[in-house]
Formats: sequence, C-alpha cells, structure tokens
Amino acid sequence: MKRLRVYLPFAVNEIKTQMAYKGAFYLFIFISTFSSFVSYFLWSAIYGSSADAILGGLSRGEMTVYIFMVYVTSSVVCISISEWVSEDVVKGTVAMQLIKPLDYRLSLIARALGQMVYRFILPAVFIWIGLELYKFFVLGLGFTSIGNIALYVCSCLMSFLIFVLFDFCVGMVAFFTSYVFGLYMVKEALMSFLTGQLIPLSFFPEAVQQVFDFLPFSSMIYAPVMIYLGKYQGTELLWILLRQLIWVLLLYGLGTLIWNRVTKRLVVLGG
Repeated sequence: MKRLRVYLPFAVNEIKTQMAYKGAFYLFIFISTFSSFVSYFLWSAIYGSSADAILGGLSRGEMTVYIFMVYVTSSVVCISISEWVSEDVVKGTVAMQLIKPLDYRLSLIARALGQMVYRFILPAVFIWIGLELYKFFVLGLGFTSIGNIALYVCSCLMSFLIFVLFDFCVGMVAFFTSYVFGLYMVKEALMSFLTGQLIPLSFFPEAVQQVFDFLPFSSMIYAPVMIYLGKYQGTELLWILLRQLIWVLLLYGLGTLIWNRVTKRLVVLGG
C-alpha cells in the first residue's frame, strides 16, 4: 500500500497529461484505425481470392475479429517507455529522477499504466464493444464468453508488463548514445512483425512458430488475441499464461541487471 501511494500519482498525472493533449491522441487513434481498416480490406481480398475458407487456422470472420482485437490490444499494451528514458537522458532530467528516493523503473511503469488506462477508456473499450456487436449481429459468431474475456484481460496485463519491461531494456541504450530514434524505428518495425500485428503467427511454418515460442514477442499481442478467440484450451492455455509470467520475471531480472550496470558507471553532478 505504501508503494501504491508513492507511485499512483505518476499514473494519475499521466492520465491528466493525455487528456491535456487531445490533438496528439486523436491523431494516434486516426492513424491506428486507418491501418486496421487497411489490414481488414487486404485480408478480405485474400480470403475472397482463396479457395479455402480457413487460412492459418482462422476463418474470415475470425480474421476480422483478430485484426481489430490486435488494434485494441496493441493500443493498451504497447506503451513505449524507451522514449521517456531517452528524453530524460538527452535533456538531463534523469539526474533529478535519480537523486529522488524513488525507483526510476517503477515510476516509468506507473506512468505507462496511467496511459494504458486512458487508452482503454478512450477509445479501446468503445471499439471493443462495437466489435462484439458486429461479431454477433453480422458475423454470427456469438458474443465472447465471460471466461474468455477474463482470461484475455489477465493475459493483457502480463503482456503490458512484458512490453514495458522489454522496452525499458531497450531504453537503456540511451545512456550510451544520444541518438536513439533510429533504434526506435527498427524496434517498431520488428515488433509489428514479431508480435503478430501484421501477420498472425499461425501463418508461419511450424518450425518458425516454435522459434517464436521461445521469444517474448508472441506473448505481447498474439497470445492474448488468440486467447480471446478461444484458440487455446486446457493445458495449452495454462502454458501460454505461465510462459507470459516467466517472461515477466525474466525481463524484470534482465532490466535490473542492466540498470545496476548503468548506474554504477553513471555520475550525477548536481541537479
């Protein structure tokens, strides 16, 4: 409870910041939804020209749900804290952060949590509700069960931690170079591919899918969306959730190791 009282204001202030700069947020919504509809029409053309009703284990209706749930999931999970780290390093404000009796990484995670809550309220939850209505009345797939929704939310929370902890490790590069924009662009391109945002990972060969299973990226977006679609059951579902938990612990440990090495070499002169 003491930690909650200390770090909760970071989340609350981030929500207020997002509400203050509505123009940038609406631009983010427009770009994201536009790319989602581009993917929708692209996959509609692919299914329309294919003789098979099911591709990569997904029917045409399931692919529609997959596309828009990827948007909902990525909007609340993919909060890039590496940008904040690089900004603090370049501007020198990291000095003020380090002389405070606070855990710098936890403060970043708290800020990311506030942004996640804001993105969920606007617009993810409304798109989610609209997708459920479209899924029931147009696609005829029925509403998603409460159990699947609960498992999806649980998986999303771990996906959020996996993403921000991994991004924290990426952000540590800023302490060694003052220019991280190029690395950020490379990271975004690779993440959109490896997390299943562009192409569902089930479309890849079996050997490649097994490689993806040993990487944290499939646990960020692909896993929770497939849980939402009900593609994982029984022991396989338990393994997916356990794998996410393992990656949370591993990335937290890796981030701690890197952070300790960075702070040992870092010297703060004044504030």
